[in-house]
Amino acid sequence: MLKLKTTIMAFALAGLAVAASNSGALAQAKATIGIAMPTKSSARWIDDGNNMVKVLKERGYNTDLQYAEDDIPNQLSQIENMVTKGAKVLVIAAIDGTTLSDVLKQAKAKGITVIAYDRLIRDTPNLDYYATFDNFQVGVLQAQSIEKALGLKEGKGPFNIELFGGSPDDNNAYFFYDGAMSVLKPYIDSGKLVVGSGQMGMDKVSTLRWDGATAQARMDNLLSAFYGKKRVDAVLSPYDGLSIGIISSLKGVGYGSKDQPMPYVSGQDAEVPSIKAILRGDQYSTIFKDTRDLAKVTADMVDAVSNGKEVTVNDTKTYNNGVKVVPSYLLKPVVVDKTNWEKVLIDSGYYKKAQFD
Repeated sequence: MLKLKTTIMAFALAGLAVAASNSGALAQAKATIGIAMPTKSSARWIDDGNNMVKVLKERGYNTDLQYAEDDIPNQLSQIENMVTKGAKVLVIAAIDGTTLSDVLKQAKAKGITVIAYDRLIRDTPNLDYYATFDNFQVGVLQAQSIEKALGLKEGKGPFNIELFGGSPDDNNAYFFYDGAMSVLKPYIDSGKLVVGSGQMGMDKVSTLRWDGATAQARMDNLLSAFYGKKRVDAVLSPYDGLSIGIISSLKGVGYGSKDQPMPYVSGQDAEVPSIKAILRGDQYSTIFKDTRDLAKVTADMVDAVSNGKEVTVNDTKTYNNGVKVVPSYLLKPVVVDKTNWEKVLIDSGYYKKAQFD
């Protein structure tokens, strides 16, 4: 009888152990990941949010996805709410990467891991990881597409070019610009490229909040002030939303006609309107950053953190946020133009061909 009782007790304890294990797994599966995105005004951020939710839900996490519509106080409030509600990890694409210090201090006090998503969060020690693309290389590719289009390597020129930068409160904008200038500056110095306005440097060419209307207004001013009797041959644009505004300005003064061909205009994010513009010949190139891959890398970081494992990174030198060098994972961007758009965007399943018919 004693032996029977001992056996029954052993089974009971084993059952409790299994139940506890299952309970832990269930709790793990129900962990909530807070995802703070900047705006729905850009298709790429909608795709980013949707991809993040899809991948994380497939891995058993709950998600709290919020868009702040480029309103900094709104994003702060959303993140504070995620902290209060007990998010295990915060994934943040910041509107302004310098405004989150206080809320991230609150997050750290609660043991919440913070991952900067595509945009570096600055001036805080309470940032754990950064998932992004090689942003310097994005700028290099944009400039190389212009270099190729103009035949600069073959010694052609001189050509007139105007430069546009991204939002000055987005750390990525400086990497894009610096990457592009690493290619273009030697041609400017040699006289093969001429910046007709003389406007160079992010303090002069940046575009607050990546706003297309702001870019269009600046292009209007540049054309009026500096291009009355001469032609602009190329425009460095760091983002498709700016490119569309720039193209509208150019068309407004007669570019895009038989007598006045469009300048070579770069871009970024491979948004549908810009791919259509490339197919029409209005825009020359864009940079594709597969947000599906970025979502997977970020989900891998979340998984590792949640399970107490080492987080995989491939860069521990580049991204200093003003307080610390942030361990990062960098993905490779791809230049897209009329020659390869179908292979890169359609064959990969990112878009459907019908979207461009």
